[in-house]
Amino acid sequence: MAEPTVRMSGIVLASLMFQHVNSDSDVEGLILGESKIEEQVTISDSQADHIHIEEIYNVQKHIACHKLNNFYNSVGDVNVDTVKKILADNKEESVIGWYRQRRNTEQQMTFRERIVHEKLQSALSNPHMIFVLLTPSKLTSAGSTHRMEYAAFISRSRRFVNVPVLVNNLGLLEQLSYWKVSAPCSAAGYNLTMKRHGSKFFSPNGFLREVNDMNKMNDSLQAELQKTCSDVEESERLVETLLAEVSSLRRRVSEKKKKKSGEEDEDADRVPAEQNLRLREAVRALFSCSPLFHSQTLTLEAFPVPDDAEPTPTTTAQEINSALNLNPGSANTRKRLKETPPLRERKRRKSRS
Repeated sequence: MAEPTVRMSGIVLASLMFQHVNSDSDVEGLILGESKIEEQVTISDSQADHIHIEEIYNVQKHIACHKLNNFYNSVGDVNVDTVKKILADNKEESVIGWYRQRRNTEQQMTFRERIVHEKLQSALSNPHMIFVLLTPSKLTSAGSTHRMEYAAFISRSRRFVNVPVLVNNLGLLEQLSYWKVSAPCSAAGYNLTMKRHGSKFFSPNGFLREVNDMNKMNDSLQAELQKTCSDVEESERLVETLLAEVSSLRRRVSEKKKKKSGEEDEDADRVPAEQNLRLREAVRALFSCSPLFHSQTLTLEAFPVPDDAEPTPTTTAQEINSALNLNPGSANTRKRLKETPPLRERKRRKSRS
């Protein structure tokens, strides 16, 4: 819900006080100005954006009535024709409320003032209206020092709430804050002067020409920034796609290397076996007739063992060793047997003898 705030210049407040001091009785009248709603967005790095909505009532002018109870009767009914006569050349849309000055009273609305306020809202068809109450009092018996208290009230669901009043030129302005105060209701001469020379400084929309130039430059900068951001985003997505492809290619290359290394190990195991087989075949083909590659197994009595009964190499070696130990002459016999020629030569020698 918007927070209501009443703002008025020091000139308007001083005028109200001066009128009340110069009158012998209480005073009341209408308040002119404008009401608007401002939305302030606070952006910070530490927290999320904070949106603050404020309903501002700018008091620009006041019109005093010649007497009390002028535009309403004793019951509180508002006379619209009397209100129009009081406004004269001013528009009804500029009425944002009414005020009353009471001497030596408390800062509270009376029952009649509440009824008049509600009837004035319905008569002018403006539910957003304010009531300003000024209550001066003497601080000294001689009347040399006076105190003027002021307050503003607004109706919320048939309940009247006290609204803070801010005077623009009282107090220190905060740093890094800009006060947006609407222009007061000006005279005819001021309007004529602004129409005559305003075209040199103001654009048709009411802003300064420099402000429009700055807004145009800001819009162009924002457009370029958005374009650059979109280009950066597209390039980042392209980089992500390329990185994904590179990682997949690296994975495939590593898998191929592993597979190739496994196949090379298998081939390395197969090649020596094949080479040994081929070498053996080549040796057998070339040196099959050489007596150095012939071997024969002997028994304990130094007789050759037939091919059908081939003892195991372990048993033959043991038998040969035992035979050599028992009969030392067996070694000479074995040597003589190895030196003897083949069978056919032996038969020839016997025949010759």
